[in-house]
Amino acid sequence: MKIQAVIFDMDGVLLDTESVCKICWKRAAEEFGIDKIEEAYDHCVGQNTNDTLVVLASYCKDIVSPEKFYERTCELFYIVEKEQGLALMPSVVSCLESLKASGLRLAVASSTSWKNVSRQLKAASIFDFFETITTGDTVEHSKPAPDIYLKSAASLNLDAGSCIAVEDSPNGVKAATAAGIRCVMVPDMIQPDSEISALAWKIIPSLAELKQTLEDSEQA
Repeated sequence: MKIQAVIFDMDGVLLDTESVCKICWKRAAEEFGIDKIEEAYDHCVGQNTNDTLVVLASYCKDIVSPEKFYERTCELFYIVEKEQGLALMPSVVSCLESLKASGLRLAVASSTSWKNVSRQLKAASIFDFFETITTGDTVEHSKPAPDIYLKSAASLNLDAGSCIAVEDSPNGVKAATAAGIRCVMVPDMIQPDSEISALAWKIIPSLAELKQTLEDSEQA
């Protein structure tokens, strides 16, 4: 089926937020005395707040409530965002410009809340590239469940088969694939294991290669 739209994850694909977020989780864990927080973080990459809190419960135990820990990580993150800003991932603007110029429709499917997604995309001056933006606070279950990608494709009035997802996390790859959307993985903080490598349609090192990858697939 001909590719008509590209649906991007935001964190770790468009914006370099995950490296900041991981540092904030480690700082909060040190403050509260929580162990194995990097393990918890890797498990939660790509999930919305509700699903993240479920995972955190087994790590926070009786030390602190998952809600309080997560609230602290957000406070630390906002401090960094306000003082330093959030960097774009490599080749984002040129990638979006070239895809848009080729006639492809662009969308975002992010597990982050609408409030944060809209603020961060606008601050990075890339908000207007996207026709629709679907966020984690509009679905009951986030990635790896397919809900957010199904909703994103529906927002474009397109079948899943005519969309391509761009993801950096295992949860994202699982979500897109479960929705019937071919997924291009651009690894960031977590490298794909054998399971994710088998699920991903393509794996590329950066967004600089995305347009050519899509063109090659259309000509194959």
